[in-house]
Amino acid sequence: MVLKTSILHITGLVQGVGFRPHVYRLAKELNLSGEVENNNEGVCIRINAADSDLRYFIDEIRSRAPMASRIERIVIEEVPFKMFDGFHIVKSSDHSDDITGVSPDIAVCDECIEDMKSQEHRIGYPFINCTNCGPRFTIISDLPYDRSMTAMADFRMCPRCRDEYMDVNDRRFHAQPVACNQCGPVYRIEGQDEEEAGQEEIVKRVSLALAEGKIAAVKGIGGFHLICDASNERAVSELRKRKQREGKPFAVMCRSVGESAMFAEISDPEAELLSSWQRPVVILRSKFKLAHSVSNGLDTVGIILPYMPFHHLLFDHISCSALVFTSANLSDEPVIKDNSEAVEKLGGIADLVVTYNRDIYNRADDSVARLMAGKPVILRRSRGYTPAPLTLPFNTEGIFAAGAELVNAFALGKGVDAIMSQYIGDLRNQPAYDFYTESYNLLKRLFRFSPSLVVRDIHPDYLSSRFADQLAMETGAATVQVQHHHAHVAACMAENRVEGKVIGLSLDGVGLGTDGHIWGGEVMLADYTGFERRYHFDYVPILGADRVSYDAWRSELSYLHRYGLLEKASGMGLFEGRLAEKDISVYIRGLERGINTHQYSSAGRLFDAVSSLTGTVHRANYHAEAPMRLESIAKVGESGSYGFDIEEGIISFGPAFENMLYDLKKFEPGIISARFHNTVCNALAHVTGILFRDEGIGKVVLTGGTFQNNLLVSMLSERLSVAGMKVYLHGVIPPNDNGLAPGQMAIAAAMRESGLI
Repeated sequence: MVLKTSILHITGLVQGVGFRPHVYRLAKELNLSGEVENNNEGVCIRINAADSDLRYFIDEIRSRAPMASRIERIVIEEVPFKMFDGFHIVKSSDHSDDITGVSPDIAVCDECIEDMKSQEHRIGYPFINCTNCGPRFTIISDLPYDRSMTAMADFRMCPRCRDEYMDVNDRRFHAQPVACNQCGPVYRIEGQDEEEAGQEEIVKRVSLALAEGKIAAVKGIGGFHLICDASNERAVSELRKRKQREGKPFAVMCRSVGESAMFAEISDPEAELLSSWQRPVVILRSKFKLAHSVSNGLDTVGIILPYMPFHHLLFDHISCSALVFTSANLSDEPVIKDNSEAVEKLGGIADLVVTYNRDIYNRADDSVARLMAGKPVILRRSRGYTPAPLTLPFNTEGIFAAGAELVNAFALGKGVDAIMSQYIGDLRNQPAYDFYTESYNLLKRLFRFSPSLVVRDIHPDYLSSRFADQLAMETGAATVQVQHHHAHVAACMAENRVEGKVIGLSLDGVGLGTDGHIWGGEVMLADYTGFERRYHFDYVPILGADRVSYDAWRSELSYLHRYGLLEKASGMGLFEGRLAEKDISVYIRGLERGINTHQYSSAGRLFDAVSSLTGTVHRANYHAEAPMRLESIAKVGESGSYGFDIEEGIISFGPAFENMLYDLKKFEPGIISARFHNTVCNALAHVTGILFRDEGIGKVVLTGGTFQNNLLVSMLSERLSVAGMKVYLHGVIPPNDNGLAPGQMAIAAAMRESGLI
């Protein structure tokens, strides 16, 4: 065998995840000589090996890679022979504008939890970590990922930690946040004497406060959380009152999957998602054994498992099995990350504010996921997932995708990847816009990004659109505008690497259409470079602009008026006790005169109307409450349905509303809800079947915020699959507006590749 020298260039998510020690141990095990280093392109290995040994080495690198890593490519370069003496890890370098992936934050591993109980210098240490776990994205300021580039730069390692950090055989070799009780960050309770309370005492005080029904604000990895005993109705109700969060469900943290099963039904795939290293909040079927105010009657509950050492220490000291665990933010503002801001803004909400003295550089909310039609689907992509790259089927280099207005995230294009930002939230105020700008500047620096093409929604007044226009003007980048629902379809296509035309079912609450109206019930033939709107839900005029998505009664009145059923509904006494005849008359006059009125073909508004009609939600306390509660009450096993009309590409639910008015006299709302869901499924399956037959297109994409409705997704995907169509769902890209930016980017990249821009 001839010994050669080769260089392996490895790209992907290979920094901050224990990849170099992994390579080192393999090389030692196989008795190979060479060196490995991090650079801002990825990991570089220089190796002496015969061809067969090199192939085996590469196979082992892939098959035994660290849990949180993701190898995209291994490029082999043969170079002039150079003999290495042993195998070494060398200093990181930074020499180009290419980049490697930045690791998301990783939940604390089981080995570290055990070390927290047994290692002398880390007994009860609330920041324990190793190369396999701990904070990453939230503490980094620049690449390469070395301690000097993180929020740990000011914490000098003690000799014992330094020895571990330098020992390649130690699990903490080059773990950048490594520290211990002698040299690491510390927690404190604001307003209390930090000298008198050690870390264990602080945990005990927080535990005691929770047992007494108090509320604590605790600094997490990506921001502060508000926590209280989830079994204490008084405490949970008080938290709602203080936070002014009237109805939106709270997430709950449980000690383990086993204890979570006390409060929710959990399948094996859901248990796997719960305990994954990303640790998202997982939406589960509730057993209704928590305080009522946790979910306020919804049939689901969001559960998350501990992911910081402090969480585990807390559960070691508390007697309750579940804690309310909700982001600490005010109204629609971003989650609070700085100690001073937490003391100022949370002091009136929390009975105690618990901080620590390490900065959070990059805020990140908890991610949210749900099992839908048997597949894990991310509904909010943030901590644990961001900024891991999403590989698209196009060259994305230099493309900035601005995202939507609601539940925003933007994306940067590098190579063939979309680098999605963390969850930003609703871009409707200055703090949210500042967070958007701050995150763009950070990711631009981290990923050496320079925009050459800017893509945004066709709506000119979104703050994301204004940012995109300003960016294009400042940089000279070309600009392309993309229709909202086309972007949704493209996002799902790109994730599933679908080529050619698809039937795109794009359903949500709001998105500006090319005709100037508000779309949201769209059935289109689409590919990456264009779309044809073949069917859509009936246009219904609704008055109220920004109030429309909260005042479900507006949609109810508008649909009844549109289908000539308002007088009949009024005669049934449908509005007694909630809407006066005078108010109804004023609304209808405004509607007929077109005052502050828009035409909606929106699935979201349709679900709002039915939710109000059935008495489920008349006025929502939070976004999408009306559709969520309508799904929640649907009677399982009900097979009935209502009528609908289709004429010249317009799907009208007029017959369904007439049927529902009749059923209101005879049946409970749960039966009507189930029949309505069946009706929407029937209508969509019918028109999709026509397109399948007439156009010969059998690939169907389900996308948009309405397809967070598990009942609708499960029924419709099964119907279409049985009919011989291939159904594509979202997974790692959210189906709602949080996942819009990758779709915008895919369209822009395809248009650029095709010479259309």
